Amino acid sequence: MLAYTVFAFLGVTEVILIIAVLLLFFGASRIPGIGRGLGKGIREFKDATKGKPTHTEKEVKNRNEPPLV
Repeated sequence: MLAYTVFAFLGVTEVILIIAVLLLFFGASRIPGIGRGLGKGIREFKDATKGKPTHTEKEVKNRNEPPLV
């Protein structure tokens, strides 16, 4: 909900300026990787707050070996 209120105050000129500054700082080739990493971090945070097991926890449960103590 907060994101909608923030973007309501940004005009087209401000958005273009923000994109231009990001391109200058990071370059066009690094921006997709930054977005991917940010999205993965947000997804892991949401899963952790909901109590879903992570990928590594699922792998450990699928093994037939006793857990390391």
